[in-house]
Amino acid sequence: MQRVVTAELDLELGSSVDLIFQITAAQGNPLVGEQLTFTQGDRTYTPTEIVDQSGSRLHRLLGEAGRLDVRYEATVDGQAASARTSDLEAITYLRPSRYCQSDEVFQQARRQFKGLQGHDLIAAVSEFVATSTTYTPGLSQGTDSAVTTLMTGQGVCRDYAHVVIALLRAMDMPARYAACFAPGLQPMDFHAVAEAYLDGAWYVIDGTRLANRRSLVRIATGRDAADCAFLSYHGGYVGLKRMRVDAWTVPDDVEGVDGLTPAALDGLETPAPASDDPSADDFLELVQLA
Repeated sequence: MQRVVTAELDLELGSSVDLIFQITAAQGNPLVGEQLTFTQGDRTYTPTEIVDQSGSRLHRLLGEAGRLDVRYEATVDGQAASARTSDLEAITYLRPSRYCQSDEVFQQARRQFKGLQGHDLIAAVSEFVATSTTYTPGLSQGTDSAVTTLMTGQGVCRDYAHVVIALLRAMDMPARYAACFAPGLQPMDFHAVAEAYLDGAWYVIDGTRLANRRSLVRIATGRDAADCAFLSYHGGYVGLKRMRVDAWTVPDDVEGVDGLTPAALDGLETPAPASDDPSADDFLELVQLA
């Protein structure tokens, strides 16, 4: 399965500022082409790449005042290699974190999911979050946590992921947050899902059920959204003037993806791949992030 992913960010920098981006496909994804550029007028920045223990790729640069254009495009062909999880990682993903307060939801989780383990627990948590939360773009705040979302019953993908993670950790199952590109997602944006650790493997849980899990491309992995922000900055003002994210799966019978866009695919007499269709995903089945 070949997927094309893109991201465009137009930023306005008020002064010299330290910028850290997480917008590229994570290490381990089988890339057949990739381009990442940071331009400011005639100037092109060369960022420092930092790879964390989970394979997330951070790109850091010191930007100067003015408009900064960020462009990313990559073609991913096939499934990412599964990295071994250390005992330390598993322990880390059992602990409460900034947005996933498993200690605060402990009593609710223990009452609601009493006696459930393994796949049954994953399925029950996934179903509960999917049916008890309403997807509401624009109403969620960047500081909302799993506790907030459980109280309000609304949020966006990051909020769904935080609730799943908090409930699973409260039930002694390691769980983590993953930012990703999601072909077929509507509305299109960076996407967030949870992952549960069971029998030596990580399985994806998408409480929103707005994307097919088999087509996802990992960007970053962490305890919660605080570890996986697409942009963080220090030392100055940064305004996000425009952002566009896109991702799509190339049909098997289409040759060559250079310059291929979703609009171009619409003009072909080729149906969209099932991997782009959320309704083709059995969300209670165990699926690993490809």
